Amino acid sequence: LSIGQARQVFRWIAPGRFMMGSPIDEPQRGASETRHEVTLNRGFWLADTACTQAFWLAVWPVNPSHFQEHALNPVENVSWHDAKGFLGELNRRLPGLSARLPSEAQWEYACRAGTSSAFSFGNVIDTNQANFNGNFPCIGSEKGIYRQRTVPVDALPPNAWGLYQMHGNVWEWCADWFADYPAAAQIDPCGPTFGKMRVLRGGTWGDPARYLRSATRSRIEPAYRPRSSGFRIVLDKL
Repeated sequence: LSIGQARQVFRWIAPGRFMMGSPIDEPQRGASETRHEVTLNRGFWLADTACTQAFWLAVWPVNPSHFQEHALNPVENVSWHDAKGFLGELNRRLPGLSARLPSEAQWEYACRAGTSSAFSFGNVIDTNQANFNGNFPCIGSEKGIYRQRTVPVDALPPNAWGLYQMHGNVWEWCADWFADYPAAAQIDPCGPTFGKMRVLRGGTWGDPARYLRSATRSRIEPAYRPRSSGFRIVLDKL
């Protein structure tokens, strides 16, 4: 998808079934990660990277990001409302596109890329695979580098489905309101119809490794703009 000189690649994510959340024996799991079966009946196109500053500026006139050293760094300092406004403008410019934020279930399904381990790379992760605070590695792992900033969205290896930096760099907004998971199996879940906080996924450049796990859930108020928040675009069709 090209807007002016900016370009975003998308990967087709086929329908499927997976176990969402974390098993009770996963180290450093969170209290809100009840494991349950999820079926996604519809495939979708997911951006292979978080939205870059270049792509943001092709649609929106002001760059809110703190780390502006590289046009391919992810846009950050973005609230949930900012992301929705950007997507609304993108859809206005390209009628019929229907760009949106992923549901939380879609995000985790894509992040896992067919795996059931703590990370899509296995049960541990290092700073050659993800951008996080290497002073706080996985339990039993050696310390890594701490870059103290974002890096270009394709600077580190993708997961098995060709998606870059689902772990680390920036938190990514999802469409859902935050709530506890149901224990029963779900089909195409989209979260509660109302709430106080929206879901973010993936962890960030300043976080310990534990917050980059595929099942980790974060949430903040949708108007808040942390330096660590960005987003990834979903299309139901091209």
